[in-house]
Amino acid sequence: MATNEPAGEQSRALNVAAETVAIVVISLVVLLFLGLPVFAIMERAMRNSNVIDVASSSEVIQALRLSFETTAISLALVILFGTPLAYLLARSQFPGHEVVDALIDLPIVLPPAVGGLGLLMAFGRNGLLGSRLDSLGINVAFTTAAVVMAQTFVASPFYIRAAKAGFEAIDRDLENVAYTLGSSRTGVFFRVAIPASVPALMAGAVMAWARALGEFGATIMFAGSFPGRTQTVPLAIYRSLETGINVPLALSAILIVISFAILLTFRLLMKRAAFTL
Repeated sequence: MATNEPAGEQSRALNVAAETVAIVVISLVVLLFLGLPVFAIMERAMRNSNVIDVASSSEVIQALRLSFETTAISLALVILFGTPLAYLLARSQFPGHEVVDALIDLPIVLPPAVGGLGLLMAFGRNGLLGSRLDSLGINVAFTTAAVVMAQTFVASPFYIRAAKAGFEAIDRDLENVAYTLGSSRTGVFFRVAIPASVPALMAGAVMAWARALGEFGATIMFAGSFPGRTQTVPLAIYRSLETGINVPLALSAILIVISFAILLTFRLLMKRAAFTL
């Protein structure tokens, strides 16, 4: 028996080594698949001697400004209305709870073009609410407001999901203690639930902002693509492909740098916060 132990240990070591190599190879394939397109854009953009001039053109600046302005507004709306809803779903059970929960996730699984068409049928000039708004002289479709609405529609689930998970992870004893000390439900929400869920709320906000920034299908269906008014960066990239590759490359490279910087900064802040705690 003793003579078989070294052989058994050697066999286990070989199995572990083989599994490790397989995991490393698979990981490298995934990283290559995800990173190669990004690298290709950055490499091509850096080789383009006109990239600086293109990046500072009025077309690019207009699209960038509109994208960041609209995503800032849509993110504010998502946080303002999504946070109470996430807390309600995390802390309350009511008739139709599962239906509401599924409805929130629906924009994630729906094709964005379907979402845009739905917004158009609801808020367009001949839509369910749009016709009434039109009689009041309010036109929503194909305006900057439509861009914000499309972004909010597709980005909301990402924030609400993360916020709900954050609220569900809170120790209820903390809230019960606050209640016994005389805090109202609103007081517990602002003084206990939100501070305890900050990491989850921030993660959801970053994901929602990223989804809003990259939104294309719902926006083009509901808002169109009008430079300076509804043409966000994804729409500008698509439209400018008709005239050449320089503008799409410049816009794509700028988005990659900004998005990567924000995601990296967020992760570093989360690590520092976790270390402090």
